[in-house]
Amino acid sequence: MLGESHALLVDFPEYTVTILTLTDSDSEFAANARRYHDLDTEIRKLELRNSPTSDEFMHQAKHERSVLKDKLYLQFTKA
Repeated sequence: MLGESHALLVDFPEYTVTILTLTDSDSEFAANARRYHDLDTEIRKLELRNSPTSDEFMHQAKHERSVLKDKLYLQFTKA
């Protein structure tokens, strides 16, 4: 669905404590989570405003968000 939030805490509420703990204690996790959040916000804004952007840019942004989400998921499920 266009404009849907894919925030980590929205998609994985069962890992809220772990995600918040890692964000506070692991600087690499925190940086990746911040980048993920920024990408998700940018993608949602573009979708909701129907802002002009190239398909290539949107594809790249969504791909990067997906790669980060997979990486973060592996980290917080193993913690």
